[in-house]
Amino acid sequence: MSDPNPIKPSHRGGQKQTAHPRGHARNLFERMFEFLHPGPDSKSELMETLADAEQRELIEPESLQMLEGVLRMAELSAGDAMVAAPRMDLLDIDAPYEELLASVIDAGHSRFPVFDGQRDNIIGILLAKDLLKIQRAPELNLRALLRPASFVPESKGLNELLRDFRSNRNHLAIVVDEFGNNAGLITIEDVLEEIVGEIEDEFDDKDGESSIYTLADGSQRVAGDTTIAAVNQSFETDFSEEDFDTIGGLIAQHHGHVPRRGEVVEVGGLRFSVMLTRGGSVRWFKVTRAAKPSA
Repeated sequence: MSDPNPIKPSHRGGQKQTAHPRGHARNLFERMFEFLHPGPDSKSELMETLADAEQRELIEPESLQMLEGVLRMAELSAGDAMVAAPRMDLLDIDAPYEELLASVIDAGHSRFPVFDGQRDNIIGILLAKDLLKIQRAPELNLRALLRPASFVPESKGLNELLRDFRSNRNHLAIVVDEFGNNAGLITIEDVLEEIVGEIEDEFDDKDGESSIYTLADGSQRVAGDTTIAAVNQSFETDFSEEDFDTIGGLIAQHHGHVPRRGEVVEVGGLRFSVMLTRGGSVRWFKVTRAAKPSA
């Protein structure tokens, strides 16, 4: 016989919870939105999505540039951003102090690979500030001032290299090829510039009024976007202005492709050494007079 007054379950706890209709509707809406507006499934689509967000002013142009740089960096290796071996500024461990100091001042770097005997025999890294210690204490042994050199393969990814730079607090590494030979060097600045663009230094003209500078050794530092007219005027050359407006375009056409950092191109009696490339173009050349062929 059934109880005429059954106990009703309490609504304050203990009862089985049922799905909230709003939550169900929200999940359905999300599934419909993803169907109608699927997210990017490739890097190129992600780049297009970011560009669209920048156009709709959802992100700043500077943020877009950095995000694109991060995505590009994931595909680059140390060999892509390094300074090629012929362009490395090295110090000879057996050179006199005055010669070492002159080289440091001329190059203007804060760190220098040091070799013993042959340029391929890198024995350590010398900080420019450490060299000054010898001036106060000539009895110091230069070898004792060297920091350990870090070696990385050309194939090492830039994102992994940046992590290494941050973890070991080392800002320079020697890049070696598959045979163990020195291929170049790379600094933390080289890696960061792939993300944020070129880091301006004391040679860069903030007002854009000049793009040709005289260096300490008498050579010229010339921006890749310098007009051919300005180059002709500065170097007394007669490069044609019909096909190209900038010296970078003329050099790329003469070379057959955009030269990489460390490559040298001789045109019209001038020797163009590539100091820095960015965004598929040459940012800076070091320009000297080409040696005249012997009779």
